[in-house]
Amino acid sequence: MDVLIRARYSILYVVSWEEDRVERSLREIARKRDKQMFTWTITRGMIQEGEQKNDPSTSDPLRALDFAMEHKDPALFVLRDFDPFLDDPTVERKLRDVSRSFRASYKTLIIVSPVMCIPPHLEKDITVIDYPLPSQEELGTLLQGIVDQVSANPNIRIELDEEGRELLVKAALGLTASEAEDAYAKAVVLNGALDADDVEVVLAEKEQIIRKSGILEFHPADERFSSIGGLDCLKDWLSKRGKAFSESARQFGLPQPRGVLLLGVQGCGKSLSAKAVAGLWHLPLLRLDVGSVFSGVVGSSEQNMRRAMRLSESISPCILWLDELEKGFSGTQSSSFSDAGTTSRVFGSFVTWLQEKTEPVFVIATANDITTLPPELMRKGRFDEIFFIDLPSAPEREEIFRIHLAKRKRDPDGFDLAALAEASVGFSGSEIEQAVISALYDAFDAGREVTQADLLAAIQDTVPLSETRREDIEALREWANDRARPASVHAVEELRTGRRIEF
Repeated sequence: MDVLIRARYSILYVVSWEEDRVERSLREIARKRDKQMFTWTITRGMIQEGEQKNDPSTSDPLRALDFAMEHKDPALFVLRDFDPFLDDPTVERKLRDVSRSFRASYKTLIIVSPVMCIPPHLEKDITVIDYPLPSQEELGTLLQGIVDQVSANPNIRIELDEEGRELLVKAALGLTASEAEDAYAKAVVLNGALDADDVEVVLAEKEQIIRKSGILEFHPADERFSSIGGLDCLKDWLSKRGKAFSESARQFGLPQPRGVLLLGVQGCGKSLSAKAVAGLWHLPLLRLDVGSVFSGVVGSSEQNMRRAMRLSESISPCILWLDELEKGFSGTQSSSFSDAGTTSRVFGSFVTWLQEKTEPVFVIATANDITTLPPELMRKGRFDEIFFIDLPSAPEREEIFRIHLAKRKRDPDGFDLAALAEASVGFSGSEIEQAVISALYDAFDAGREVTQADLLAAIQDTVPLSETRREDIEALREWANDRARPASVHAVEELRTGRRIEF
């Protein structure tokens, strides 16, 4: 802002929720440039900085603009929430007069509002500034202020090492200064302490922001990789990338990871993996339903996609999860004939953002049918890696049975897991889970404990997807054989086609 004020830009429009931070910056500029500063609100009118006396007549927007034009000395005039009056033709004309008048003076008019609303007649007279949210350094100072304030209290524990401090500060990125301060204070009040575990409290504040948007969904990071059977290659790759969000990784020369595309058979853990990454990395997980982006109003779909991308960047670092991507973008080739090109434009905005984004937003996209996805989505640079998630192998099925039996308070060692794995060739992880649940229903109805026979019977009664969609799965495997990285180190057994696939 200092450069624009020195260059005598007449009217600045600062888009920000943080009036206090913006005005602190403007006070510093006014002090350095030896200028007076006035602040206007519709409730109090125009008030000079440092004085309490106000002129009630200047509460009227036109009278306030007249006051600014008639003032002779160099000054900054800050108008809070002035945007609702921009639709008034008289106010609009008066602002154009202000713009011409201020060019020959040392005065600047600054509109501060969280909403940008500029009439076409004023587009050439107003310069828009997107005021950034607090930086990592600012949030670190804010956190230190909270620590200093409560450290003298013997009832409050402060247990923050350098790593814990960095986690808390990064968790607050994307919040306003007041939101971050509230989150830190809430963490102290909840448990009488401030430590690295309070990251979840800070992330809960971000959940409020997401809920208010109506475009993205906030998913709690309550899944862990321990609840996913197999996928060793994918787990190892993600574990290594999680460390790359730290400051030490920046100093080492590592770029921030961009994202991963998970392809594979339905029910084999793609969505579960996305949820587990959020828990592993202690980052908020945002789900974008591409279908909800599209709106019946012309231009709204493109605007919704831009809002979703801006919102994810504003609360970064975070994970943006796009589930079943092919259902949202499968019609891009025929878009110009079917929807006047809306899908193509939305898709174009998305892939450009994927390539050019600089904020730490890690994108996890999942897809079941790769053939319907536009080829430009698979180009290197959009995602760091493309993983293929196949049906679980025998050792992985044993692990999945173990996980789901333990989750339902049964001792897995009381069952012959190898026999269960042998009987469930071609089953996905979700089909194994449903078989366990079905066996439990049968045992509960019979009034006894679940047995090996119950599990084998449930498996026998299930027709897996590998049977009903055998040709589609084989085609997907063939496509992925030399185009994607396997998510598992284990070989996949023969299906009924007699063909054996190994990775």
